[in-house]
Amino acid sequence: MKAAQISRYSKQIDVDVNEISVPSIKANEVRVKVKAAAVNPLEMLIMSGSIRLIQDYKFPQTLGNEISGIVDQVGAAVSEFKKGDSVYGRLPASQIGGFADYVAVNAQAIWHMPQNLDFDQAAAAPLTGLTAYQAFHEELRAQSGETVFIPGGSGSFGQMAVPIAKAMGLKVIVSGSGRAKEEMLAMGVDTYLNYKTENYWELVSDVDYVIDTLGANEIERELSVLRPGGKLVSLKAGPNKQFAVSNHFSWWKQLLFSLVDSKIDKLAKKSDVEYRFIFVRADGNQLREITKIIEENDIKPAVNPREFKIQDINEALNLVRKGSANGKVIIKF
Repeated sequence: MKAAQISRYSKQIDVDVNEISVPSIKANEVRVKVKAAAVNPLEMLIMSGSIRLIQDYKFPQTLGNEISGIVDQVGAAVSEFKKGDSVYGRLPASQIGGFADYVAVNAQAIWHMPQNLDFDQAAAAPLTGLTAYQAFHEELRAQSGETVFIPGGSGSFGQMAVPIAKAMGLKVIVSGSGRAKEEMLAMGVDTYLNYKTENYWELVSDVDYVIDTLGANEIERELSVLRPGGKLVSLKAGPNKQFAVSNHFSWWKQLLFSLVDSKIDKLAKKSDVEYRFIFVRADGNQLREITKIIEENDIKPAVNPREFKIQDINEALNLVRKGSANGKVIIKF
């Protein structure tokens, strides 16, 4: 079978398409014939070695974190799936390899595909869906009636995060592009700010939570709109000591991460708020709940209209790196 692989860490996009063996499976795994795989900025972090302290890889390594496909083979201990089932999921960080004709995956990492999505749309949903779900339920432990602000929330993350937040009874404030305002309000957003004409740090205050999608340069402003005791969870700004402790990293990694983001932790402490970083993990049970929300709200993730095949992988990666893709970039099999 064909697989898109890297042979070393590098900041250059130079992925090879190789012929490798079709994977065999363990008793707790299923083999999925991949129909679509989404290309994410996470691929760039993996290729450059930026997350090797979180997850290191052996080479050659097949890339691809987010897939949809059809179950081709079922392990002896698996009861939730059968051959022919349409499934989707974020592959476990230690078991990535979605840019390939087939992938072997722990059955607890995936779930049945939402009935309202095609394979391309389904491949675009798990990573953002699980990120939002884990941010609200695990990192923030948000409660009904509380308020969350999502700066830069008009993109693919907000599309999944807003319905999950509303299902939890949260009040939602979003800043983003003007063209997305009506769509976001229709999804249940309580207050929408156009980032080109409105400065959120002048209009938003005393919120319970902020979910950062913009990165380290925006953290100080985001912290300023939180109430004392509030929490900020970042998708981009980087891991801190709390992240290392929660993930049971070794003492030297805890020390290293405490140094890496000490500036942000100091800013958070000064404002009497808490800073957290999230690195989303695979979870089939959570994906089952997300599937219900996708179906009930008829959420259809935006997909880039251009069709990419596995031989176009470097072109697809470059498009994602530039940040100019209109919708999630998909590799079709």
